[in-house]
Amino acid sequence: MQDMVVDPVSHNRAAWDRYVQEGNEWSRPVSSEVVERARKGDWSVVLIGREPVDRSWLPADLTGKDVLCLASGGGQQGPVLAAAGARVTVFDNSSGQLGQDRMVAARDGLDGLRTVLGDMSDLSAFGDAAFDVVFHPVSNLFVPDLAPVWRECFRVLRPGGTLLSGFLNPDVYLFDHEALDERGEMTVVHKLPYSDVTQYSAEERAAKFGANAALEYSHTLTGQIGGQLAAGFLLTGFAEAPHQSNASASYMSHYFATSAVKPG
Repeated sequence: MQDMVVDPVSHNRAAWDRYVQEGNEWSRPVSSEVVERARKGDWSVVLIGREPVDRSWLPADLTGKDVLCLASGGGQQGPVLAAAGARVTVFDNSSGQLGQDRMVAARDGLDGLRTVLGDMSDLSAFGDAAFDVVFHPVSNLFVPDLAPVWRECFRVLRPGGTLLSGFLNPDVYLFDHEALDERGEMTVVHKLPYSDVTQYSAEERAAKFGANAALEYSHTLTGQIGGQLAAGFLLTGFAEAPHQSNASASYMSHYFATSAVKPG
């Protein structure tokens, strides 16, 4: 059933540009008040769900640190980290998402924030050892292959640098989307690994999710955690969180997060 002509990069770029226009939850920029508090040292950022990331996973002092917010546009994490003192590069596949970061930077005078458009699997815009931190919230469900993402993260980090990554529990893809969202029923219908492209034709995807919905791909924990280890990272932290709203929250963790370091 696989749709061989679909290009996930261009398709998902257009999808997220539309999500920005529609006011998607992950496209709503932080307020000037949040930025001002971050300048005073009172800040948090989200890696999974709505849970603030463990501050011990980040450098105690971000002043002058080079941070790559990977696939992290939307005007949320990047501006906060920049206000906390970091030199931030927000890298995202959606120009609309990046526009939210530029808006906050201009509104609140964040000179330490820049944006770059691109695919998270290809960080050739950056040299080796360019960053101290890669902050990668839940987003790699939008790419079919994780190995290039982890290899590129490892390459662009400096020795001793930190990768913070959030991702979905692959088991959430077992369930029928409509039954879960509309009736709160956890009905198992899919085998894993799952992808919108292999599971449904273009016509079926349009009927089920909407013609312009972003394409999603499940990834095994071997691909997520094992992939980081294979790229050379050492795992230093692990966390999990429930979904913020759907019926799975009472039964299982919807999100996982890892902290890993590039050996120095």
